[in-house]
Parts: sequence; C-alpha cells; structure tokens
Amino acid sequence: MLKTCAKYSLGQVVRHKKHPFRGVVFDVDPEFSNTEEWYQAIPEDSRPAKEQPYYHLLAENDQSYYVAYVSEQNLIEDRSGEPLDHPDIPDMFGPFQDGAYPLHFQLN
Repeated sequence: MLKTCAKYSLGQVVRHKKHPFRGVVFDVDPEFSNTEEWYQAIPEDSRPAKEQPYYHLLAENDQSYYVAYVSEQNLIEDRSGEPLDHPDIPDMFGPFQDGAYPLHFQLN
C-alpha cells in the first residue's frame, strides 16, 4: 500500500527550485499521475522520480500565468510573504492571509 505524505498543503505558496516561478497549490497527487509522454519530455538528467507527491499549481512568472505540475523535490516554500496575481486564484481561494490562501470550499 502506498503511503505518501505531502510536504505542501492546499493554498500554500511555493517556488520552483530551478525555474523562476511561484505558484499556489490547488491539488496534490500522491505520486506521478500525468501522461508518460509528458514525463518523457523532461530531459533525462533532470527527470524527477515518479514515486513522490506531485503538485498542481496556479503558477506565474514575470511574463505569464499558467497551471504547472511539479514534483515535490523541485519545490521550496515561498517565504516572500507576497501574494500572487494569477487570475484564477479568486475562483478557488479566499484573500491572501498569513502567507497562504484559504480555500473557498470544503473538499471531500
């Protein structure tokens, strides 16, 4: 039986370790759950293990807003205390407070 504990929680703001973007966690997969084609498109020398949590993020960088799918090993907590500007955040979360976004609704 797979037993995985996610390091980051829904509404938490995180930063990618290698690439210049931040995001807010809106979903977590206990292990890789995307397509094999997506996984193989990652350069082999930087391809993360599948057996770890993967996070769905409302992400942004200096140029755009998007949804990212990132392994736990490639994330760090964002301690800037700055909110994000992603336009989809109000659809899922309440106002930024204490470094995170509270959920608008209860999940199952």
